Formats: sequence, structure tokens, C-alpha cells
Amino acid sequence: MSSQRDVQNRIGSIKNIEKITRAMEMVAAARLRRAEQRISALRPYAGAIRRMTRQAAEAAGSEISSLPVLKQHDTDEKVALLLVTGDRGLAGAFNSQIIRAGLRAAAQHEDEGRKVTFYAAGRRGVSTLTFRKREPAGAYTGFTDRPAYANAREIADDLTAAFVDGDVDRVEIFYNGYVSPLTQEVRRETLLPLQQATILDESEHDDAGADSQEGKQHALVEYEPDPVDILGRLVPQYVEISVFRALLESTASEHGARMTAMRNASENAGTLIDDLTLEMNRARQAEITQEIMEVVSGANALS
Repeated sequence: MSSQRDVQNRIGSIKNIEKITRAMEMVAAARLRRAEQRISALRPYAGAIRRMTRQAAEAAGSEISSLPVLKQHDTDEKVALLLVTGDRGLAGAFNSQIIRAGLRAAAQHEDEGRKVTFYAAGRRGVSTLTFRKREPAGAYTGFTDRPAYANAREIADDLTAAFVDGDVDRVEIFYNGYVSPLTQEVRRETLLPLQQATILDESEHDDAGADSQEGKQHALVEYEPDPVDILGRLVPQYVEISVFRALLESTASEHGARMTAMRNASENAGTLIDDLTLEMNRARQAEITQEIMEVVSGANALS
């Protein structure tokens, strides 16, 4: 059994750790509220851009491939995977589940004969891919706590340029979608080509309600200029806003995951302190019993 002093030192160390985890939980909760506000403000605009792009694509029909950014490649042999992670850890499975999902998708693509190129936002994703000998073609770090639209534009420009230049035939993005502070879901979306993009999926979770109302109005829409010209302007914004939305969703998910992880760590620290306190009391009782026995033995020896 450990001595009373050893147990006291362990209790002191764990109490210090508990203070840190409590503070980190409160910081994550404050940042989460701000991230939730940014998501709430962006979602209506992002949904409108996606609906407008989808409607213009439907109106353009076969002419959609007349612009380079809208042209679907003849082959589907090269795929770009963008993994949106965080710059820091201590957030439970937040980073690892995105990396695992991206690596599983890469293995599936490679089994089907495709070449995979990784892009990564966040130091955790970049470092893990580098460690696994999967050096990302684009590494974007230092902003995951509070991403700006300029960060999304930088990523979107690189992905769009790779697609237009023929370096990749498809662009997919993996990120943690924010549901609640306790729940984050891994989402996989296709950004380019537009013909295969998730945007054209009528079951899109944030657009389904609006689609049911607007679907009947498509025949009444007249485009000036023509839908292809409008798409040429909308698609870059669609890619940027999709990436920006993924960054914001990931940021809120990271803060929620960290808040939950730190709360669990604090609760575990409290449980461990209780167990060690009981162990310390037992050690103290054993020491007292030993001292009493020594006193009694000494008295018996004198008598």
C-alpha cells in the first residue's frame, strides 16, 4: 500500500489537472456559443447559394459543360480528398474520426484504380497524413479556432484550380457536421464536378424543405444572362461557401467535442480523487494502528 504522503501528492496533482480541465471546458463552451452564432448566420445564405446553383444547373442542362469549371472530365481516375480537422487535440475522437473516414475512402478509391490526392485543413490532419507518408498537396493551418472567409477562398481556389487544370477529376470533402455539443457527425460531400456534387441531391438535409416549395417554380424562372453565364459566376461562390460552411461546422464541432471531453475528464478526476482519498484514509488508519501496536508492545515489554 502506498504511503500517506504519496497518496496526498497524487491527490494534489490530480486536483491541479482538474482545475485545468474545468478551465478548458469553460473556454470551449464560450467559443462554442460564438461558433453556433456564426453557423446560424451562414446556413440560410449557404442554403440559398446551393439552391440557386442547383436550379441554374438544371436550367442549363447539357450546356453545363461549356465552361472549364463546369466541364465533367472524360475519366474519373484522380480524386482529391479534403480533410477538415483541428489545429489542436484534447477533443476526443473529433480529429481521428475524420482521418479514419478519409483514409477509408482513399483505400476504396485506390482499390477501384483511382489516384488519391490529399488536402488537409488543420495541423492534426496535416501531421497525421505526413506521418503516414501521405503528404498533402495542400496544407492549411493556424485558423481552425476561428476560420475566416479568406481561408475558405484560399482552399477553394486551390481545389478549383486543380480540377480545371486536370490534376484531379473529382473533389470530395470530409468534415464534422455540428448537430449538438454532444453530437458531431462525419459528413462526406462531393464538391466538383458539379454534375456529381452533393448540391444536386434533392435530399440535401438543409435544402429539402425549401426545395419542396420552390420545385414548382422552376418553369417560371427566366435567366438573364443565360444559365451557363450565371453558373460561371455562381460555381466559384458555391465552392467557397461550401468550404467555409464546412470550416465553421468543424469549428463548432471541435469546441463541442472539447467541451464534452474536458467535462468527462473533470468528472473522472473527481472520481479518482474520491478513490485516492479513501486509499489515503486507509493508509492513515494503518499507520495509526501500527503506532498503537508499537505503543502496546513497548508497554508490555516494560511490564
